[in-house]
This record gives sequence, C-alpha cells and structure tokens, in this order.
Amino acid sequence: MKLCMIGLRGHHGYVLDGLKLLPEIKVTGIGSGCEDDISPLKAKCEALGHNPKTFTDYRQMLDDEKPDIVCVDGPFELHAEMCVEALHRNINVFCEKPISLTITDLERVRKAFNSTSTVHLASMVGLRYAPAFMTAWKEVKNGAVGKVKMITTQKSYKLGKRSEFFKKRSTYGGTIPWVGSHSLDWIYWFSGSKFKSVYASHDSSDNFDLGDLEITSLYQAVMENGVLASGNIDYLRPASAPAHGDDRVRVAGTEGVIEVMGGKVNLMNASGNREIECKPDRQIFADFVHHVQGKSISLVDAEQTFDLTEACLLARESADSGKVMFFKK
Repeated sequence: MKLCMIGLRGHHGYVLDGLKLLPEIKVTGIGSGCEDDISPLKAKCEALGHNPKTFTDYRQMLDDEKPDIVCVDGPFELHAEMCVEALHRNINVFCEKPISLTITDLERVRKAFNSTSTVHLASMVGLRYAPAFMTAWKEVKNGAVGKVKMITTQKSYKLGKRSEFFKKRSTYGGTIPWVGSHSLDWIYWFSGSKFKSVYASHDSSDNFDLGDLEITSLYQAVMENGVLASGNIDYLRPASAPAHGDDRVRVAGTEGVIEVMGGKVNLMNASGNREIECKPDRQIFADFVHHVQGKSISLVDAEQTFDLTEACLLARESADSGKVMFFKK
C-alpha cells in the first residue's frame, strides 16, 4: 500500500511509529502544503527505510502517486481543504485534529466524505490509545463503575516555544480545538454518547506575548444520555515539570469511580480501591491501516471525527460569545 504525507506540524509521529509495525506500507511522497521545511520529515522516513519523492504541490503529489492513504498534518487552516482534495480522489485520510477550523469547512469535508463509498477517515486522537486511557475505557465499558453519570477532565501543557502560527486564531484555531480536542474526545468516548450542549470560557491575557493564543479555558458539557462533563485546559504547566502534559480523567458512575492520573489508573468500587495494570493495546496508525485492509474495526471513524470536530468548534464559539451552544440532532 502507498502512503503520502502532507506536513509535519502536529502528530505525524503516530504514522512514523506505526510504520515500524506495517512493512506492507511504503511512503512514496511527502509535501508540506506551505512554506514549511519538510527535510526533517524526509530524514525520518529515510531512517525507516523509505525513499519518498518530495513535492511542493500536495495536489500534484496525490495525482502522481495515487496513494492508498494520505496523512494530513499541514497548516491547521488547510486541514479541511486537504481532506476534501484527498476524499475527491477516493484516498483514505488520516488527519491531524481538528480536521477543520470552521463549521462551514467541516460541512465541506462531511459532504466530500459522504460522496465516497469505500474510504476511511479518522482524526489523530492518539490519547485514546495511551495505555492508561485505553485501560480505563475498557474498565468503564465492562461496567466497572456502573452507569456513567459524570466525567471530569484535565489537559495541562508546558507552553514552551511556540511557532508563529500559534499567535493567530486564523492559523491556530484556538486552544479548545487544539488542546481541548483530547479532553472533549475523552468525554465523547467514555460517555458513549453524542453532545447535547456545551458552555465554555477562555482567556488569552498573560500569555507571554503569544497574540491570540488562549492560555486557559474551561467548559461544561451535557451529553444526550444525561452524562454531565467538564474540562479545564491550560498552558501553565511549569517548565521544570517532569513531563510535557498533565492529563487526567475521572469517570464517576452509579457503582464506582475510575481515575487516570500520571499514566496510572485507579478504580474504586464495591471490590475496593486498587490500581489497574496498564498494558499497551494497539497503535493508532496501525489500527487505521488494519481498518482500511479489512482486518479489524478502528477505534476512530468518520462519524466520531465529525462529532468531535463539531464539539471543538461549538465550544470555541461558546467561549467567544458567552452563550450556551446546542448541537443539532
């Protein structure tokens, strides 16, 4: 199978890690879709035994190489356009999240996807596949906490050095869609329900001269099945912290509570209070490819990708407007 890669602004590393498990995949072309230097991506591909051609025009790459799969990781504001171009060519799309920065562009991607019949599209919600979150999700799915009633989440990152595109809403998209997408995805995933409404706030003051970048945000969500959920997001994790992120999830149900913190899982229910062993399950890009090959069903599909993107964008709109946003059924 042939793979082409567009850009290296986000989590293309998921693809590179997956390639180590997928000898049947050959990277035949890479491009950036912008002025970004793609030589580091070429070097990484070559280190894995691939020899891709380089392109300045990603559309030409898709036409010339006719790949089975494309990894979209270019400028955030071009994700939707790149997805549409690939879908119109019946190419399977593995795209950085969010797949769109506007509702209008999201609908363009949805329309392009619906016009195809065989392709697979999924966003890079890689934290689903982290051992601790996967382990907790399986416990919840198997009834360890009973009926889920409330979910609280946290995403705290080191600010570090940010590229220029993070300074503008038009090219960054906002902290809720970028960082909060993981948090909203956990709620969507653990609740097993679509979103009903969301109310959010965000603030860009004291952001170390990073323009539009929101350094803090909060949201509350109500799911269609009645689960209440919330998330707090910030770029305030100290540089001295041992890891880049502090990711947490707490799922409270009628029969217990499960928490993910520091890469560990703790379960409290009628059986007592205990730590659950976390084991790697599957790799996100390998999971995507195996779905395309018909070997298994991916944990992430197009419908989930569209639902999550809509949640990100409506939460951002709520934070901008101060209004509660309701989802269409």
